[in-house]
Amino acid sequence: MDADIGIIGLGTVGSMTLWQLARKGVSVMGFEQFGIGHDYSAAGGESRIFRTAYGEGSEYVPIMKESYRLWRELEKESGNELLHLTGGLMIGEPGTPFMDNVLKSIERFGLEHEILEGEQAEKRFPQHRLLPGEIMVLDKLAGGLRPELAVVSAVKQAEKLGAKVFSHSLVEGIESGRSGVKVFVNGKEYQFGKVVISTGPWTGVFMPDYKSQITIKRLAMGWFAAKDIKKFRADRFPVYIRESGEDKFYGTPTFDGSMVKAAFYINYGILEHPNDLSRTIMPEDLELLRNAVKQYLPDLYPDPVRASVYMDGFTPDEHALVGSIDDQDRIILLGGFSGHGFKMATAIGKIASDLVLEGKTTFELDHLSPKRFLKENAKQEGLT
Repeated sequence: MDADIGIIGLGTVGSMTLWQLARKGVSVMGFEQFGIGHDYSAAGGESRIFRTAYGEGSEYVPIMKESYRLWRELEKESGNELLHLTGGLMIGEPGTPFMDNVLKSIERFGLEHEILEGEQAEKRFPQHRLLPGEIMVLDKLAGGLRPELAVVSAVKQAEKLGAKVFSHSLVEGIESGRSGVKVFVNGKEYQFGKVVISTGPWTGVFMPDYKSQITIKRLAMGWFAAKDIKKFRADRFPVYIRESGEDKFYGTPTFDGSMVKAAFYINYGILEHPNDLSRTIMPEDLELLRNAVKQYLPDLYPDPVRASVYMDGFTPDEHALVGSIDDQDRIILLGGFSGHGFKMATAIGKIASDLVLEGKTTFELDHLSPKRFLKENAKQEGLT
């Protein structure tokens, strides 16, 4: 064996898995086809939202709480500030699935929060223009993460603990057998007891059985100049997610005193293969985002100063694939995080290390089982 564990992909969750395994003294190697901390996939964009009041389902809250604890531990170990708590606003009309899930998360787990309506909301956070009937839910344990720095911090800390890292190393194939898993990299062969596949939009490339369950979406973010940048500092402008009718977007405050980030929850094209990603975005592609900024954030100039493009892999139900995919538990899959994986990356890394070393975890993962789609496919094939 070249190491006990091999990790393919050292981006969002692969980096955190490497760190967690190295902390436990496990012999581990990681392979990344680009540089460490690159922004070609789902970890780009300079900031990511961390939140605990979860609109995607209250079952995520225990994972979010563990993630918070581990983000603070990674900060302490690396010496880098990665998570800046600002609070987080969830904005929308009561009764929608998103807002209902946010409130269910709060009620079920007793999360610290405030509910703001009408004049109270507009006075507290005047940067946002509310529609009639909309409310704000302030999640107190929310803020902004530094994604690229976080990945670099986890990988470098893992290296200090003994992990071996191979950047600019393209994995050409994997082969699982009784004696372990072979990984072929840049013409060389490596042997591991188990392998973690955390390749983001490349999940379908390495796992053909899941290719039909991973849609690669091209995504974009914009940065905007403010009429008064002081209004958008982290101490006055929390991170936010907003669903106003068909307008679904999110944003973060200025962390550098320059520009304010906002992005729409839409895809800017479906990719057949992740290598097809074009990072060029035309002005007309940002029309919806410009209109939303103009309508809902009047203290920002609506034309973006700059925009960037990245991508992520989405599953049909927009819940990730986390777990073993073979009977021998030799291959653990981490993929399909559907645009909301970075905030939970530290906890997913711990969960992956538990699955690799012990074959189980204390977290409830039924909604993330990779086998759920294969079972559904088998049922459909049986009916045809």
